[in-house]
Amino acid sequence: MNNGYDAGYGGGDQYELVGYDEFGQPVYRQVPTQQVPQQAYDPYGQGYAGYGGYDQYAGQQQAAPSYDTGQQAPAPQYDPYDPYGTATQQTSTAYDPYGQATATGHQPQARVTEQTAYVPQQGGPVEPTAARPAEESEPRAGDTAPEREYRTEQFAFVEEPDGDSEDVIDWLNFTENRTERREEAKRRAKSRLVALVVAFALVVVGGVGYLWYAGMLPGSSSDGKSGTTTSAAAQKRDVVVVHLHDTKNGGTSTALLVDNTTTEQGATVLLPNSLALTAEDGTTTTLAKSVEDDGSSGTRDELDTVLGTDIEGTWRLDTPYLNNLVELVGNIDIDTDTDVPDPGAKKKTEAPLVHEGKGQTLSGKMAVAYATYRASGESQNAQLKRFGQVMRGVLRKLSSDSEAATVTVQSLAQILDPSLSDKDLGAFLAGLAERAKGGDYKTELLPAQQDGTLSAEDSDSVVKDLLGGTAKSPDAGSAVRVGIRNATGDKDATEEARVVLLNGGYTFLDAGTVDAARATSQVTYSDAARKQDAVEVAKTLGLPAGAVKKGETTSNADVSVVLGQDYETTDTTGSTG
Repeated sequence: MNNGYDAGYGGGDQYELVGYDEFGQPVYRQVPTQQVPQQAYDPYGQGYAGYGGYDQYAGQQQAAPSYDTGQQAPAPQYDPYDPYGTATQQTSTAYDPYGQATATGHQPQARVTEQTAYVPQQGGPVEPTAARPAEESEPRAGDTAPEREYRTEQFAFVEEPDGDSEDVIDWLNFTENRTERREEAKRRAKSRLVALVVAFALVVVGGVGYLWYAGMLPGSSSDGKSGTTTSAAAQKRDVVVVHLHDTKNGGTSTALLVDNTTTEQGATVLLPNSLALTAEDGTTTTLAKSVEDDGSSGTRDELDTVLGTDIEGTWRLDTPYLNNLVELVGNIDIDTDTDVPDPGAKKKTEAPLVHEGKGQTLSGKMAVAYATYRASGESQNAQLKRFGQVMRGVLRKLSSDSEAATVTVQSLAQILDPSLSDKDLGAFLAGLAERAKGGDYKTELLPAQQDGTLSAEDSDSVVKDLLGGTAKSPDAGSAVRVGIRNATGDKDATEEARVVLLNGGYTFLDAGTVDAARATSQVTYSDAARKQDAVEVAKTLGLPAGAVKKGETTSNADVSVVLGQDYETTDTTGSTG
């Protein structure tokens, strides 16, 4: 077959397409007219004629047979150092798409006219030409130059090592490692944050738990070591009322001993003698009068009604027994607030029995004198506080062992109230002794108004918190209100008259003091309906009936009294009033 055609390049000559110029026009070269035998197409890869009959399966070169004569043609020499194929191959071979050649002599269905050749053009770069089927590569007269058609299998790409590939890989590894380190740092930071939050939560919970245990949280008990949040009314308390009777000078002093087993706190609540109570007959009376008239059981019930408590027993402690109790515990140490004269002294100039000062050691006799002393012009509240100091001093020296405390009580040889045995009183005092020694003990005075009633605002801190009760003072509206003005020149007269009136069931009103002393006393009433009440008031105070007359009264008083020098007062030195 003619591999060239006459295109005006010197008729009869044969030309071979070698490539395209920079404008896409085909470039030809003239070739000899000698017939070039064609190589047999081997579809099974037995031999590759174009490359000297190399059989990849046999591992050796074979001579490619001639298609026309059957003679073997010499195999073309392949220069391994000519990768671009610049040497012109003189012998055309069949195109083998599988990289194989055959020597069987079978005619392939599609013939390839030329093998890919690389030819330099006019000193320019070598351009590759691709083999194509003869039917498509042979131009005809009048046709334009055929368009090139390429397929991927027609090109052999040489993979050249890139010098920057290792740098790129190193950069990718560095980037990946840095990202991993960053993520790991974030995970560690998150773990540390979680650990800190957990630790902080544990500290907060532990702190709150401690505050709850210590009773320092709002709403929890401020008294108990257990930090209980139990309401004051629901707390368990043991309460005993003690009455100190002054067998020498007369009068009584009353206090409630409280052991709060819920909060583990102890307390002494001092009760003023002017405290208004409701007597058994329904009339209004005072604490002092109730102790004298109604006895232990009557007074205990009346106190329960007014304070909302549950008193378990009454302990009558006469001054001789108080003297013996202090001696049994081995004297007491307290901080005294005044000098106390010796009641048995013949002269007032003698040295006091009890000296004012801190940490004073008192014997039995000294303790009784201090507990019952009320100086001139002092109210009973001052004397009550001294009584409370002595009771606390005794508890701090008393054994906290129940059996030992019971022996001490039995040694007093008292006749106790039937509701309170020696064993019960001993165990109760031992519990309070433990509170007093540990500092979990307080002494409080129950605040009472002039008429002996309790103000909810003033008394809640004692009645509700310490006793767990509610103040319910009797209605004093029906009692006769008596206003007292002191014109005797003796400042103790007002206090003595107040106690007498309260014990008589009257409501006391302090009308002040007159600067100029008067010789006689006077009782006045403004309403004729109150005349009989004025007469009864005069009798209660020990004044003559002639002192009663109609006249002006002080504000809010039904009957007014001006105490003159004829009003007899008692010596208050060493008395309870």
